[in-house]
Formats: sequence, structure tokens, C-alpha cells
Amino acid sequence: MADLTELGVAQIRDGVRDGAFTAREVAEAFNANVAAASLLNAFIVATPEKALDAADAVDAARAAGNTLGKMAGVPIGMKDLFATRGVQTTAGSHILEGFVPEYESTVSHKLWGAGAGMLGKLNMDQFAMGSSNETSYFGNVVSPWKRNDGGNAPLAPGGSSGGSAAAVSARLCPAATGTDTGGSIRQPAAFVGIAGIKPTYGRCSRWGIVAFASSLDQAGPMARDVRDCAIMLEAMAGFDPKDATSLDLPVPEWEAGLNPDMRGKRVGIAREYRLDGMDADVAKSWDDGIAWLRDAGAEIVDISLPHTQYALPAYYIVAPAEASSNLARYDGVRYGLRELVDGGGLQDMYAATRAAGFGAEVKRRVLIGTYVLSAGFYDAYYTQAQKVRTLIARDFEQAWRQCDVVLAPTAPSAAFALGDKSDDPLAMYLNDVFAVPASLAGLPAMSVPAGLNREGLPLGLQIIGKAFDEQGVLDASLAIEQRAGFAAKPKRWW
Repeated sequence: MADLTELGVAQIRDGVRDGAFTAREVAEAFNANVAAASLLNAFIVATPEKALDAADAVDAARAAGNTLGKMAGVPIGMKDLFATRGVQTTAGSHILEGFVPEYESTVSHKLWGAGAGMLGKLNMDQFAMGSSNETSYFGNVVSPWKRNDGGNAPLAPGGSSGGSAAAVSARLCPAATGTDTGGSIRQPAAFVGIAGIKPTYGRCSRWGIVAFASSLDQAGPMARDVRDCAIMLEAMAGFDPKDATSLDLPVPEWEAGLNPDMRGKRVGIAREYRLDGMDADVAKSWDDGIAWLRDAGAEIVDISLPHTQYALPAYYIVAPAEASSNLARYDGVRYGLRELVDGGGLQDMYAATRAAGFGAEVKRRVLIGTYVLSAGFYDAYYTQAQKVRTLIARDFEQAWRQCDVVLAPTAPSAAFALGDKSDDPLAMYLNDVFAVPASLAGLPAMSVPAGLNREGLPLGLQIIGKAFDEQGVLDASLAIEQRAGFAAKPKRWW
């Protein structure tokens, strides 16, 4: 039998349904890969029994002639931001170490209902704050990729969904959940040569997902190709009355609707995304993407998104402000870590718990957020950032009069070495420069592999679409995927 871990979501689903192999055989193969990949540190907790139990249920349902779900027989990795009943959920932070929820997030509940099984909880930047997966209390995730120059420097898998990205790329799981606040699905997907989509804000429920910035957080799938992302997104999406920001809209059949024919479509190229000193390989991949979409029948049009230059500073005011509010609940009283101070009172316990439980990057963002929300600076910073956010959304609304989707690079560079930017927060934040505008506007956006740079590392291209038009984003991404012909995978060293 061929190596089952080389199969993607669609191939596993169809193979299980057709009887080519059993769901248990698939789960056993991926469980073995997870167990053998400790050097990548992609998983915080492995749950092999959960994957096997779900697989057995699928095999039994098939034997009984029952209809199988969209994800039947597909074992996945679950980012450790999603609450999973009976399984530790930490958000990559010491302050939640040992927290075992008594409830299931809506997204994970939908996936289990669709027949998926859980291989384990994936490592991530602490509270989803980071672009390199170096802020996790449980250690760095290491990218499975290496530079082709023989250098052995361990590379960043991107963040915050770095464990998800590394696990999918290394064939530890065929797909994984991610969350995207300012690029945390798209940037890591680009770094490791996989696909990932951030849907329209509200398309997937946020209930049961540990909050970072509530007006920006959005769950989405990460998989090896566009079709697999479409399948998984169908299983994840849907209205949830427990989430006040959930979209009360039917879930389209994105997989059935996939169409790479771009005739009659217009693709916008924003002049503001042509940054001074842009990496030559990234610029070339962007030009390649333009040529591929033109070959698919699209009309290429120049557009302007004039407030792009303000997106990153606005994001790093809005997101920390919301984080400082959301993280106030971690106080050592109700759940998670509690640090007591001899002879101290309640305030001392709060301070000691947060000092021990939060990492440096989380503390930095809480301090920034508290500062911009303080009485003397609220109007000068937070109010102004919200105005900029409105202007960025307006830029996109005006652009849609000229185009159907926007094509841009996903990240300004390929993966960098772990430690290269950890001492320079501003350099790290610049990784989000192409991803943040779509997040601020709440728009669907996808990263798809575009090729390798001169060092043999993956580069991604990003498609940004109109609100609720995930189909258009998936279709344009599929057109790129078919023409890029990306088939590279990391050589196993772990």
C-alpha cells in the first residue's frame, strides 16, 4: 500500500468512502509520523487514541451503510487555541498549562461531527501573538524545511499557527486548524509551502477559541492544496448563536464550486504593495502570479489602496488594545496558573500570576494595549487607529469597483532562521505587512504556494477577495496552484 501520509484530505476521504483503505489505517499511519517527529516540536499534546476512536467510528458507519461526513476518516491537528473537551488547551502559555476544558469549541465540534479525528493539539505562539512560533511556553516549533546551501540553521515555520504549518508540511497530518488575526494562517502557510485561507470575519464561529483580538480573530483551515482547504472550510463554517459576530448565512459548497477559469474576472495589483527594497525572489513570484492569472483568462488591472502604509501601525494599536482587555480574565482565581505571595493580598497574587504566566511578547502587547486605552491616550491612539481601519476597509470597497480579487505576496520574505528577529519586535511585526490589511477589513484571503526562492525555501502568493466571496478567492488560488505546479516538500531530517 502507498504511504497513506502522502495523501491529502480529498484523497483520504474518497479512499475511505470507496474502501481502498480504512480510516483506522490512516490514523495509525499519521499517529506514527507524529510520534517520530518530536524534533519539530509541532505538537504540545498528542492524542493518538482520539484519532483511532474517530477512525473506528467512521469505519463502523461505512460498514453499516451510513452516510459519511465531509471529513470522514481524515485525522487532523488542532491548534491549541481551540478548546477541546477533556484535552489540555493552553494557547501556548504557561498561565493555562494544565487547563482541561469541560466544553468543545464550535469549530472543533463541527469537525468531529463531519468525521474528522484529532491527532493532537498543535504548538503555537503564545496567545497567538507572534510571527515565528518563538513565543510559545512549550518551546519553538522548527520548520521541516532547510536552506539548500547546506546551512543547518533551524528555520521559523511562521506564526502564530506555526505548529499547524509545520505539521501539515511534514506530513504529520493532512490538514490542521489555524487562526488568523493579522496573518497567522497565511504567513506560516507561505513559509512551509502549504495552502491556508482566512475566511470572511464571522464565517467560522469564535466560540471556544481563546481570544486574542476579538474583532480580528478568525479560524480557518490549513492543508496541502486549495481543494483540501475548501473541503475543510465547509466543515468548519456556519452560523453559531453563541457567537454574536457569527454570520447568519448558509455555507456554500465551495469544493463543488471550484473553477480555475478566470475569464471575465479582473485581478487588482495594488501599487502600494510594491515596497522599496522588496526581496527579488518575492517580486519575481508576484510577477509569475500575474502571468499565471493572465494565462487563466483574467484581466490584470492596476489599483490603489492608499491607506496601506498605515495598516500595520493601526493593527498594532487595535490588536494589543483588544488583547489587554481579553487577557484581563487570566488572574489566577478561576482557572489556570495561580502564584501566591507569602503575606500578600489579592493584588499581589494577580501580579505574581501574570508575571510568571505570561511570556515577554504577551506582556509587551498587554502593556501597549493598556497604554493606548488609557484616559490620556485613547483618542490619540485607539480612536485614530479605528478611523484608519475604516479608511482601509473603504479602500477595498472602492477597489472592488475595478477588480474582483487582489493579488499580492503573502509575506515580504521566505522563512528566516529562528532567533534572527526575536530581539527586534519591529522587524518581526513587519512580517505581517501584506497580511494585515485584509484582516483589518475582515476580508477573505488565502495563501497558496508559488514556488521556491534561490535558497530552496517556499514562497506564497496571496489572494484577497470581497466579503463573503470565499469562492472567488479559492478559484483564483486554484488557478495559481495549477500553473505553479508546486510539488516540493521538505526532505526528512527529523
